[in-house]
Amino acid sequence: MKHVFRQGSDPNAPVMILFHGTGGTEHDLLPLAQSIAPTSSVLGIRGNVSENGMNRYFRRLAEGVFDEEDLILRTQEVKDFLDLAAADYALDRRNFVAIGYSNGANIAGSLLFHVQDVFRGAILHHPMVPLRGLQLPDLSAIPCFIGAGRNDPLCTPQETEELEGLLSGAGAPVTLHWENAGHQLTKTEVAAAAVWYNSNFAG
Repeated sequence: MKHVFRQGSDPNAPVMILFHGTGGTEHDLLPLAQSIAPTSSVLGIRGNVSENGMNRYFRRLAEGVFDEEDLILRTQEVKDFLDLAAADYALDRRNFVAIGYSNGANIAGSLLFHVQDVFRGAILHHPMVPLRGLQLPDLSAIPCFIGAGRNDPLCTPQETEELEGLLSGAGAPVTLHWENAGHQLTKTEVAAAAVWYNSNFAG
């Protein structure tokens, strides 16, 4: 998968795995990672699916309607890439923390739903429920941050609360941060994610 890797100043800090939104690239969330975890190494991954020229991590059938078969296939694809990247860059595979926005948050969520201990933690900005009807792995050791907008037309508050319930039901310690905004990523949401990160992983 096309990607960018940048070595951080603290080799023991979690490696931040960056998943862009629809139409983004592997570089999009580098400033976000710098704001949240400035000493961490970062690995930004570009989605392998093209939708009308826009990069995505998996196909969809319509707005908000995922191609579930493709989602499962692409989830495995990303998992395999993470394992390879850990070997290629001599990274501790058990020390990965995801940051995803929109479509990127959805693929990160799908990884949490499908793969035991795929991340140490996850920051999900404006995610949806990736799949329903699954038996989730034990997530009790994986803290999760969800950033959501009360006026988000794509990820409704009900969807957000459903995802929180599914993650919590699998044992994950979930922090849900609300903004009185839409689908955009706000400075205050990023600041809240940074506070959450520091309380869980810094020091």
